[in-house]
Amino acid sequence: MPEGDTVWQTARRLHTALAGHVLTRSDLRVPKYATADLTGRSVLDVTPRGKHLLTRIEGGLTLHSHLRMDGSWKVYAPGERWSGGPGHQIRVILGTADRTAVGYRLPVLDLLRTTDEERAVGHLGPDLLGPDWDPGKALANLLRDPARPLGEALLDQRNLAGIGNIYKSELCFLLRATPWLPIGDLPAEHAAHLPPLAKKLLEANRDRPARSTTGRRDQNLYVYGRAPRPCLRCHTSIRTANQGDGSRERPTYWCPTCQPGPSPHH
Repeated sequence: MPEGDTVWQTARRLHTALAGHVLTRSDLRVPKYATADLTGRSVLDVTPRGKHLLTRIEGGLTLHSHLRMDGSWKVYAPGERWSGGPGHQIRVILGTADRTAVGYRLPVLDLLRTTDEERAVGHLGPDLLGPDWDPGKALANLLRDPARPLGEALLDQRNLAGIGNIYKSELCFLLRATPWLPIGDLPAEHAAHLPPLAKKLLEANRDRPARSTTGRRDQNLYVYGRAPRPCLRCHTSIRTANQGDGSRERPTYWCPTCQPGPSPHH
């Protein structure tokens, strides 16, 4: 599941493969850009912004993409078999003499002027892995609506950018709060610790092939995906429920003993 650390890794892979090289192949397989041709232009850089990817191209253009739940970018060497999915799931191909980047199942793909990037990402809060990171602003954003459940506030990319379902559940566990706790009810010292803790987790994982929040070899995550197995701290069965307005699946995991407070089961 792509979250800020995964997107950061994807951007680094794409930047290493494409930046500084001229595009010899360009195929945008979305109707709006079917006739767009980027061949002959150099790729300048690939930058992550929260869960968004900005591929900047010579001539003042940016290809904006978002992975959402199951999108991915794959990079292939010449002659290497493409293995990211069936051909009908390919949304974009960017090729150079040495590498080909293929975007699969991308729900968002826009070609815009680089000067207009704010239209795509200007709504985002401070990026946990970006140069604009500001823990004070992130905390102020989170506390702007004190009645909002903690888990929903963490997922709102307008508050801080980069957290998805996995980090939401893990952060709530580390803060000893249920994801349904009104964020204004979080003790002040825990609230102040939240932004730097979130940054610490994402930074620790941006260079790892397998995400870990526990520091343990035998178990990478405290609660996410572990229901109904026992909590690593207290051995209570981990619980799971959906959180949000029901418009999409938001699986949430928590320990009812280590994280006392409101939950769907109360």
